[in-house]
Amino acid sequence: MKSQYILVPGAWMGAWVWEPVIRGLQGLGHQARAVTLSGLTGPDADVSGVRLSTHVDDVISLLEKDDLRDVILVAHSYSGIVAGQVADRVPDRVAHTVFVEAFLPHDGLSMLHAFPERQRAAELRLIAENDGRWPVPDVAAVAEGQDLSPRQAEWLVEHFVGHPGHTLSEPAVLTRPLSRQRATYVVCTKDHYGGRVSRDVTALRHSPTWRFHTLDTGHWPMTSAPAELVSLLAGVAAR
Repeated sequence: MKSQYILVPGAWMGAWVWEPVIRGLQGLGHQARAVTLSGLTGPDADVSGVRLSTHVDDVISLLEKDDLRDVILVAHSYSGIVAGQVADRVPDRVAHTVFVEAFLPHDGLSMLHAFPERQRAAELRLIAENDGRWPVPDVAAVAEGQDLSPRQAEWLVEHFVGHPGHTLSEPAVLTRPLSRQRATYVVCTKDHYGGRVSRDVTALRHSPTWRFHTLDTGHWPMTSAPAELVSLLAGVAAR
């Protein structure tokens, strides 16, 4: 069975980060493409008006413009907040959502609410000090314990751009419980010391419409383990 995949990059990234995964899925006969969210086209992009709702609209606009249905929506890290809202708003177009090491949306809460209060305040100050952008992390922070070669980590950081800060502080909007969505969560084991994952993710293991898988790699599997990620995503379609 051939499927349509739409891949949404996480913070600091554009469609470019998914290229190895897109090639792999297309090689198996699937349709696959990625979207670059507003404010992430380059370091000079205007982020002043970009909100979380803007990113949700980016993805929905793509689905509606091309009248895409039965899509497998794949999100990484930050963009889990986006994809979960897309699936909530247009369930007739999204057959399944795959959250790869992703934050989950919760009605009325922002992505930064996943952080302890002190860290959340620190991140907001950092965004204010960087003209409304969440600044790019350094190579050491990207690479540490994440199954990346030094060159892979450098390549990622060279391509990263400051992320629109308002998208991290605007609350998500959901009309139904996240547990009712049809979804898969992918835990990258090397990103979790002692195998711990957040409570909101763990709680969804009890939902009959959610599946869980692991990859033995770090937080950036599209770079560190693209073949394994392609195989996992193809398996989602097969089921």
